[in-house]
Order: sequence, then structure tokens, then C-alpha cells
Amino acid sequence: MRIYERYFARQVYLSFIFILFAFSGLFFFFDLINELNSVGRGHYNFSFAVLRVALQTPSRFYEIIPVAALISAIYVFAQMAANSEYTIFRVSGLATNQALRSLLKIGIPLVLLTYLIGEVVGPYTDQLSERVRLEALGSAVSSNFESGVWVKDTLTARADGEQVTRFVNVGELRPDATISNVRIYEFDSKFRLSNVRIAKSGVYQPPGHWKLTDVTDTQLIDVVPPGVTPTDALNPVYRAKQITLPEYSLRSELTPQILSVLLVSPDRMSMFNLFRYIQHLTENHQDTQRYEIALWRKLLYPFAVFVMLVLSLPFAYLHTRAGVVGMKVFGGIMLGMSFQLFNTLFSHIGNLNTWPAPLTAATPGLVYLVLGLVGLKWVDRH
Repeated sequence: MRIYERYFARQVYLSFIFILFAFSGLFFFFDLINELNSVGRGHYNFSFAVLRVALQTPSRFYEIIPVAALISAIYVFAQMAANSEYTIFRVSGLATNQALRSLLKIGIPLVLLTYLIGEVVGPYTDQLSERVRLEALGSAVSSNFESGVWVKDTLTARADGEQVTRFVNVGELRPDATISNVRIYEFDSKFRLSNVRIAKSGVYQPPGHWKLTDVTDTQLIDVVPPGVTPTDALNPVYRAKQITLPEYSLRSELTPQILSVLLVSPDRMSMFNLFRYIQHLTENHQDTQRYEIALWRKLLYPFAVFVMLVLSLPFAYLHTRAGVVGMKVFGGIMLGMSFQLFNTLFSHIGNLNTWPAPLTAATPGLVYLVLGLVGLKWVDRH
């Protein structure tokens, strides 16, 4: 890096670290206040609340990094403009396109940091945070249905290659990824109910099996030969055979990672888990729009750092004194907040209107990138 690039980088990184921790401390305070509503329930005391909020801090870092990059760069360039430092750089031959390239080089480590937190650290600590809370409360995860969670599972399970479709009802998903109060309704290739299994609990045994305990297995067996139509439609065409098993090994495409989407919202899942869950939904002919948008947002969001840095560069060309630096920083905060709000709002609108996921995820960043380039061109001319 050139001397001026090292100077820019040092100033931006120091400001970035300060702003990142300042904003995350503010969010920590608000999250802790919100968590106090659960303190006193079960074994959930204040120390558990602090631990849970602390484990959510990496995800807060992930959300704040682009805005922190914008504010830190605006602050640095506003200070340089107030002290006429940037004017000296320009007189020394620093062109606008050179400054832009240097600023984007400074943003590369921040983009990599965003990917690292969003893909490795954040999803793990979020799941750990939910498990800490659930274990302290002595509760389990379930959906809004009183019966629990319903999941569709399709696989080729029989020796003759016939496809089997299951609808799995999980009453409770515990923090250790074990399941309880399980009901499995199995249908054959003609969508006729062929088997009903009820299990008290289950634990995953890789690869691809669930060990169910205290199982009641009800088989529905045809009593009419294939191809023969019963003479009386009121008479049953099958008989039921019920057996009780202490344990049963069930082959299934469902994994704890798929069920763990109940512990973390799609926006806080890793791209790998999102991709696997989208595959599962696609194989079972279920809607994937929400998760596809989340996947593309995870893929493109780190590049918002570059967009924010482009937005910050025009502030270096505004020749104002130090008294207006605070106004520039305030404008940067409002600009960053507007980007976050627009990004979230556009995702919901795209989900409601079933717009293509790549377009929905990329549009907010492209809009602000164009805005930054237009502003940079305007201040360069004037």
C-alpha cells in the first residue's frame, strides 16, 4: 500500500473499531432490557440474561459492520476536509478514481470479517444463546400450532424403490436437538395412508437415522388384491396391525440441522444451513421464497461495506470547518439507518410479491451504490 493508503486505513480502522463497539454496547443495553421480561421464570436469572445477550453480540456485529464502516469513513474524511488535509492530497495528485480504489482496498478486510462473523461465529453463538435460554427456562421449541411442528419428509425407503411420503409431527424440539411426542404419518406412492408411528422421544444417529423410543407402530394392510375393486364401498379395504417396540431405527432425510431452523431465524442462519434447508423444501415441493431471499441477502450483504465506503467519499470534497463535522457524522448515521430499513423493507416486499430472490436481495445495495456514485461525480465537478 502507498503511504496515503496506509494513512487512510489506519484512521478508518481506528474509528471503525471505536464505532463498532460503541454501537454494539448500545444494542447490548437495549437487548438486556428486553430480556429482563423473562428473568425470574424457571432458573432464568440475571446472569443467564447477560450471557444470552452477550452470545448475540457477534450477530449484532454482523448487522452493524456496514453502518460502522460508513460512519467511520465519513468521520475521517470530514476531519480531513476540516483540516484541509484532503485538499493537500488532491493538490499532490490524488485523483478521485484513485481515492475510490484505495478506499475499496481498505474495505476488503471488513468484507472478509463480515463473512467470517455471518457464516461461522454468528450462527453458532445464536443457537447457543437460544439453548442457554431454553435450558434455563426448562422449555422446548415448538411452532405456533398447539400440536407442535409439522415437517414433510419424502424418500425412497422400500426395497422395490417405491417412494414414501411422511408427515412428521414433532411435539417438542429440545435444545440438545432431541425430539419428543413424535407422530409419523406415512403414505405410499398413491398417497394412501400405510403406517402410523407414535414415539415418546427420538435422537438422531448419523448418517440418516433417528432412534425412536417407546414406539407404537400401526400398519394398515390391504385386504383386497391389487387391481380388484371392492363390491361394497362401505366395507374396509384394509386391516390394522399394531405392535409396540421399545426402540425403532427410522431412516429419514430430516436432520437436526433442518429442525434447528426453529431455533434461529433465517436471517441469522449460515448460508450452508440455508442451502440445505432450501434443498429439503424443494424436494418436498414446499415454498422456499423466504429462505431464498435470506440466502441471497447473506451472500450479498458483506458487499454493503463497499457501498457504504463509496457513499462516504463525497464527504471528503465538502470543504467545511470542524464545527460541521458532527453534522456530517449525524448525516452518516441517518444514511446508514435508512439503508438498513430499506434493505429489510424491500426483503419483506419481495417476499410478499414473490419477486426473484437475487433481485430482491441486490436492489437496495445497487440503489445506494448508484446514489454514492452520483454524489461523488457531483462533488468532483463542483
